[in-house]
Amino acid sequence: MERVVKFEVLGQEYQLSTDASDEDVHEILQLVKNLLESYSQSASSLPANKLAILASLNMAGKYVKLRREFDEFKLMVGQTADMMESKIDSVLELK
Repeated sequence: MERVVKFEVLGQEYQLSTDASDEDVHEILQLVKNLLESYSQSASSLPANKLAILASLNMAGKYVKLRREFDEFKLMVGQTADMMESKIDSVLELK
């Protein structure tokens, strides 16, 4: 069930409409807050909107890398399953 979650980041309040679990929302918000706060400490002269863009680019880069790694993992699992199926079939044919 979708609900509105209010949260604060860098002194500004926002609302998020989500159907994610409370645990997921908490983890997501904590990740975003930590990332934005670390950027704001290292680049304190940047306005919040530019910090948000940097954080978004950082997260998008991590997402793309994880998606690529997951696709490679799925391919490897598929190849391993095919190999195992072939070996099982050859053993069963011997009987």
